[in-house]
Amino acid sequence: MRARARGPDSSVFTVEALILLLFVISGAAAGWLGVDLLPPQALMQVTNLEGLQWVLGGFGAFFGLIAGFLFQRLRERLMRQVRTMPTDLLISRAVGLILGLLVANLLLAPILLLPLPWEVGFVKPLAAVLSNVFFGVSGYNLAEVHGRTLLRLFNPSSTEALLVADGVLQPASPKIIDTSVIIDGRLRGLLESGLLEGQVIIAQSVIDELQQLADSGNAEKRGKGRRGLKLLAALREEYGRRLIINSTRYDGDGVDEKLLKLTSDTNGLLLTADYNLAKVAQVQNLRALNLSELVISLRPEVQPGDRLQLKIVREGKEADQGIGYLEDGTMVVVEASRKSIGERRDVTVTGALQTPAGRMVFARPSEAR
Repeated sequence: MRARARGPDSSVFTVEALILLLFVISGAAAGWLGVDLLPPQALMQVTNLEGLQWVLGGFGAFFGLIAGFLFQRLRERLMRQVRTMPTDLLISRAVGLILGLLVANLLLAPILLLPLPWEVGFVKPLAAVLSNVFFGVSGYNLAEVHGRTLLRLFNPSSTEALLVADGVLQPASPKIIDTSVIIDGRLRGLLESGLLEGQVIIAQSVIDELQQLADSGNAEKRGKGRRGLKLLAALREEYGRRLIINSTRYDGDGVDEKLLKLTSDTNGLLLTADYNLAKVAQVQNLRALNLSELVISLRPEVQPGDRLQLKIVREGKEADQGIGYLEDGTMVVVEASRKSIGERRDVTVTGALQTPAGRMVFARPSEAR
């Protein structure tokens, strides 16, 4: 493994700190300036007005800090939903929210122009907040219910898009490709077989690492880097927009750390041939697929040298061959067994042949070894 992840991105910490700071300042300012909204009779009983402002400012800062934490939790939850939400549904909800806010502000215009006494001046901002929340949520909910009907009108032929919008199908998650998979060379076969669905994302850090390998003075590393870049160029030409180059440059000490952050941000599946990287991803509750484990899981259950008890059911095409079948229906060609048709014999597997039509196993009687 090239580098281990060491924690959250510093830029994320900066954004979260700024959000909390803004809420604290806003709460403190609201408490400090809120003294002016107190009734005159109450203010007349206050002997230390500045002290009251400091106290209310402190309470405002405290409640602002709590509100900031709640806002961050809501923001994280919203971002997770947005990352996994189908694009069509996201657009319909956004349009519904915008239309709701537009209606709210059109209805608010006459109310904001009304001359109200100072004592009830808070009615205008209160009405603005309540109307925007009400009509915004209403537009969002209407888009949730009827937005899919509009999608059918604009794109009636896309059955898959409708099923995704209705929640019947889950959208395919993006696949984040590690450098080791590109160098391995089996990525093309995975794409051609249709096993990988969704967008295939190549991080800029992976391309930079391949370029460093291609410029290396070591002949072996140079060959790996050039082979990986050549494969990427061929896949980009063959699959077009499905293969995306992510140009976001994450802060981190190594390519692995940046790949983990990209996987987390996109809620994708990390495809790698690096055992350690796959385990680190699992520790961080990220989805990862180890290409080596995939190959092992697809390996035939019967290996050369295995001994089986097989019933010979018919004769083979070649001389003195017999044919038997495994429990899964795989055909086994057994040498020197034509005379044993209808009998069960102990056989030893000598080899296997994998074809697009299926698998064929070759064996011979164990006593013939």
